[in-house]
Amino acid sequence: MVAAGKLLVGCVADDFTGATDVANIFARAGLKTTVLIGVPEDDRDIDADVIVVALKTRTTPPQMAVEESLVALRWLRGRGAQKYYFKYCSTFDSTAKGNIGPVADAMLAELGQSITIACPAFPANGRTVYKGNLFVGDVPLDESGMRNHPLTPMIDANLLRVLGPQSRAEITGCYYETVKHGASAIAEWAAPIHGDGTRIVVVDALADEDLVEIAQAFKHLVLFTGASGLAYGLARVLLAGGNSRDAAVTTDLDEGYRAVVSGSCSVATNGQVETMLADHEGFRVDVSKLAEGGDVVGEALEWASSRLGRKPVLIYATALPDEVKENQRKLGVAQSGEMVEAALSSIARRLVEKGVSELIVAGGETSGAVVKSLGVDQLSIGNEIAPGVPWVHAKSQGRPLSLALKSGNFGERDFFMDAWDRLR
Repeated sequence: MVAAGKLLVGCVADDFTGATDVANIFARAGLKTTVLIGVPEDDRDIDADVIVVALKTRTTPPQMAVEESLVALRWLRGRGAQKYYFKYCSTFDSTAKGNIGPVADAMLAELGQSITIACPAFPANGRTVYKGNLFVGDVPLDESGMRNHPLTPMIDANLLRVLGPQSRAEITGCYYETVKHGASAIAEWAAPIHGDGTRIVVVDALADEDLVEIAQAFKHLVLFTGASGLAYGLARVLLAGGNSRDAAVTTDLDEGYRAVVSGSCSVATNGQVETMLADHEGFRVDVSKLAEGGDVVGEALEWASSRLGRKPVLIYATALPDEVKENQRKLGVAQSGEMVEAALSSIARRLVEKGVSELIVAGGETSGAVVKSLGVDQLSIGNEIAPGVPWVHAKSQGRPLSLALKSGNFGERDFFMDAWDRLR
């Protein structure tokens, strides 16, 4: 049993869906885990094995992402964490001017370390790395829907080439021909690089078991970077040291109204919206009308007010890639995204005011905006809906609130419908 106050892992997540994703992995393994929305301004007492600080830095300018990440890292260091974890998306959302390399470099320097690993593999969700190339299902990243992501379009599947321009470190690949032989072979491969300058090692992984072997081979590292899949491996290495304790969460749930707010335009979320609309009513947020100053928020709330009940309502800004690109051309990439986030977060907040207590939010940027709008600052982990997506519980406006913060790329087509069955 871990003594109260003994923090095993301090994690900095670059968006809110990613924070709940990685927290879910640690919690399911048996480590008591808490998610904080941003760095606390108070000196609250948190009894946890793992603390995840959720930031909204995935698409901010690199220098801003570095500064905010270091503030979070320093706060976690002040809690005496044994290991540190920089969590980013399993689709490595990071263009040539992206934030993964700069933040990893800054964290290495802050911690006085010279080596870390980069492993966005999450096999349970179809994300694997082979020869340094990231695959989504059976296609390379740059041939998946991520090629058309409105904010972080990924046009190269090779992680060494993506990280190279971003980082001052030497980028090295540890490939599956080594990984498949297990922890001892990986450790033997890595031995010569220690003390040989600053390095980020991109590590292949094709199965969950590979992640355990990787974590075991690099268990001496202070800093890990990756998607939540790597947390699966790290948790099991930590548990092998006798660190488990009862991580069950007991939360009073208030059975109120149900709603889905979707801002993601990913292929997966488009399919989920289409599936839900087959049997539910939905209100589509018109981005063009928003840009013209129309009261889309008011219209959405008026529409929802007469429909709130035990059958969930759906409010969505989902669009196909060509429409997204056209809106970005007219309004600008940042402005169009911020406009939709502001509208959806306002709608979500006012839905909660009207009695919605079970809310699914699709999209990382949308989730961040919604959680901040609701004034939520701490989350506890509930039941898992799908790999990478748990229900989380919080307080908003003095009442219990259950949230599912879903990355746009995650979940099967019936995710929105299945989620409610897994809440209790």
